[in-house]
Amino acid sequence: MSEQLIVPTMAEFTAQGKQPEVLFWVGCMGSFDDRAKKVTKAFVKLLHKSKVDFAVLGTEESCTGDPAKRAGNEFLFQMQAVTNIEVLNAYEIKKIVTACPHCFNTIKNEYPELGGNYEVMHHTQFLKSLLDEGRLTVEGGQFKGKRITFHDPCYLGRGNNVYEAPRDLIRKLDAELVEMKSCKSRGLCCGAGGAQMFKEAEPGNKEINVKRTEEAVEVKPDIIAAGCPFCNTMMTDGVKSKNKESEIAVMDIAELIANAEDL
Repeated sequence: MSEQLIVPTMAEFTAQGKQPEVLFWVGCMGSFDDRAKKVTKAFVKLLHKSKVDFAVLGTEESCTGDPAKRAGNEFLFQMQAVTNIEVLNAYEIKKIVTACPHCFNTIKNEYPELGGNYEVMHHTQFLKSLLDEGRLTVEGGQFKGKRITFHDPCYLGRGNNVYEAPRDLIRKLDAELVEMKSCKSRGLCCGAGGAQMFKEAEPGNKEINVKRTEEAVEVKPDIIAAGCPFCNTMMTDGVKSKNKESEIAVMDIAELIANAEDL
């Protein structure tokens, strides 16, 4: 990943008197987590390839407030949300895309009552729209014939009824889509939602991410596809707990699309 990726900021766009087609909301994980940064880079590559005029907030982006809200701190959530909304509205942002279902759900469903009204898309929805419009093409490449199972993120699937966009993208890879017994509206949480990512699990006889990984292993996938940085972490840990990391890869949909043709 030595090549330089150009990622313009909203401040730069505004200085030139321009508006981007879409604002890419990177999120905390996509900005700071080493694994999630690879997803951010893969998605940026796809935006460039599709010639999408996009920008990020850069240092003006703050946490959406999702972890605070899920952990019960409504006051902190509203402080964080209002700060972000003031920045977004000052830039007159209309359309936002993000690779994190937590950011997606919070900005889409919880910002409006605080004065933040935007068209919000998950990156799988946005990539599918680029394919449908012919701005992005996908060849099976190295994933042709691979067995891929998709783990539905809670806030994308059951939270917002987005099930088909990620699956359509997997099919475009000429891969074999294999479903776990608990999928779509019956999907099982990876164990990270509701701010659980930031604490140790309660006592029990099995971690949720291990149980979810066992369901994935049952369908004998080559790859567990994820659409969320939190799910990616939890499923990766689950695969490691089963000593399967040499057999099963955990990859974000954006990485699959970007790596199929080795952009």
